[in-house]
Amino acid sequence: MRVGYERGTLTEDTLADNWFDQFTAWFDEAVAAPEIVEPNAMIVATAAANGTPSARTVLLKDADERGLTFYTHYTSRKGRDLTENPRATLLFGWHPLQRQVNVAGTVYRVDPSESDAYWNSRPHGSQLGSAASPQSRVVAGRETLEHAQQELADRYPDAVPRPETWGGFRVVPHTVEFWQGRPDRLHDRLRFRRDGETWVVERLGP
Repeated sequence: MRVGYERGTLTEDTLADNWFDQFTAWFDEAVAAPEIVEPNAMIVATAAANGTPSARTVLLKDADERGLTFYTHYTSRKGRDLTENPRATLLFGWHPLQRQVNVAGTVYRVDPSESDAYWNSRPHGSQLGSAASPQSRVVAGRETLEHAQQELADRYPDAVPRPETWGGFRVVPHTVEFWQGRPDRLHDRLRFRRDGETWVVERLGP
């Protein structure tokens, strides 16, 4: 199986001045691309304290100059990993555009007020599902989850309080790499790398 990469280019003179502006430009193009169903889907890779790696797909929920934010249970596998080893890599694979973005950085829990604001913006059903789920834990069967969800629905018919063990993580980047597929495997890879208080741009070999 082989695919030709001829959708675009990425050069130093067309790169934005900072990683966030470049990310925003590419993200907006991914949102506008009808072939991409969930442009905010990203793979989050973590490692436990003993080095055991783990990866899963989650949804980006906020992005600004501080970093990229997603929400989960702090007691889930990724939550436990990030508590033990607060570093992560994010990977956006916008394959129809023949692009990837790779973000590596340090992870912090967001302020509880930010978690509250996002939780309160969620549909009632999503609140119920999140609050009912013992994420990453073994359960006896689907009926266990459905029973827990129904109990919460009966107790909270309008809005569910945010569980204390659920909230946001922000990945504060050390590096942000933008990858554009090019013919003959000579892909464009431009990386913003934090150097003290400034950022440097580096071209990586494909």
